[in-house]
Amino acid sequence: MSQATICHNSRHVSMPCISRVPVSRPFVWLRLGLTDFRQHWFAALAYGTAFAVAGYMLVHLGWTRPHLGLVLTSGFMLVAPFLAVCFYDLAMRAESLERSGDAGKPYSSLRANFSSIALFGLMLAFMLSAWERISAIIIGAYLGTRGVPEAGFGWLLSMDNPTLLLAYLGFGAIFALLAFALSAVSLPMLMDRQVDIVTAVVTSLWTVWENRYAMVVWAALIVALMAMGVVSNFVLLAITFPLVGFATWHAYRDLVGT
Repeated sequence: MSQATICHNSRHVSMPCISRVPVSRPFVWLRLGLTDFRQHWFAALAYGTAFAVAGYMLVHLGWTRPHLGLVLTSGFMLVAPFLAVCFYDLAMRAESLERSGDAGKPYSSLRANFSSIALFGLMLAFMLSAWERISAIIIGAYLGTRGVPEAGFGWLLSMDNPTLLLAYLGFGAIFALLAFALSAVSLPMLMDRQVDIVTAVVTSLWTVWENRYAMVVWAALIVALMAMGVVSNFVLLAITFPLVGFATWHAYRDLVGT
């Protein structure tokens, strides 16, 4: 399938045109993200290592409350689009340098649209808070008056608890899909354009719908790379998170027109 441009024809809503891409396009975004990673390897590894260390500390501190560790691990996927602004900024300034010879000041685009970006961050924080409460309710309903075992992650995902596992994964998948649809192109768009949060979120939802097959592939690749980082005790996250961040910028550039 060739790439096609789709525009929203309405006098009442100002929306950018978007592109409909082939299902294999996410692999191109990853390749471009890898190129950016090589170009900015020092900054990418520095940021990535900081996030990996922070993730390790938060998750392992969370084991004092067994359900909280898994919430923080899965919740990282919810807030990762906001945390990746540093990689969007690096990719954006590299484009500016190539185009005009001036990379601009770091995070100048973030400061230019700070209120909308901050609101988007609050929205993701609210989703994380809601997921933590739902997680606690699911585990509380399953255990009743029994205490929470200290087995933590292994107990929560054990096949000895199929009802709990299905409920937890089911609700978790709903939150993950919602977060992905809301943020697929939102934050890069907020950094690149002077638009409000509603326009960015609606554009993201529309883009995901029009490219649903390609975005399923993209979501699967993101989950695989981020899971690889987490199961390696967060060591590989120093590489996989920057790679996904850079690739997300290229996904935005590919999907959202002028």
